[in-house]
Amino acid sequence: MPLYETVLIARNDVTQQQVETLADQIAAQVEADGGAIRKREYWGLRALSYRIKKNRKGHYLLLGIDAPTALITEMERQLGLNEDVLRFMTIRLEEIDEAPSAILSRRSDDRERGFRGPKPPGRFESGRRRGGDDREEFRARERDEPRDFGRDLGEE
Repeated sequence: MPLYETVLIARNDVTQQQVETLADQIAAQVEADGGAIRKREYWGLRALSYRIKKNRKGHYLLLGIDAPTALITEMERQLGLNEDVLRFMTIRLEEIDEAPSAILSRRSDDRERGFRGPKPPGRFESGRRRGGDDREEFRARERDEPRDFGRDLGEE
């Protein structure tokens, strides 16, 4: 049978359990008609590049499907009728990669990076120093003329 990969985006109003239920319904339909789900990945709630049906975020789901073409067209028809599905895309593949997708592997790399330690001193500063007293002009003023603040206020 031909191999397909489907990515679908569900509305952000629905919960992760509802997205999993949607995937279970698709899997049940595929298996009832003689196909098989070889890969299933939930990518999480992610920001969309542009608004789709007034949504700025969506739940992403990847399915690797081994099924006849007629079953895929029926699945796409059902996804198009479902109000919770914003977009879907199905492509035909030569083989389904069993390893985690690039999205999941990148997410695990981000988690492994962790704390890198404090910044080295002076490396990322803009050139300004925090304390104003150590600037050259203040030091020169203090050296040349000691001021008596009481006299400046009119007190003698």
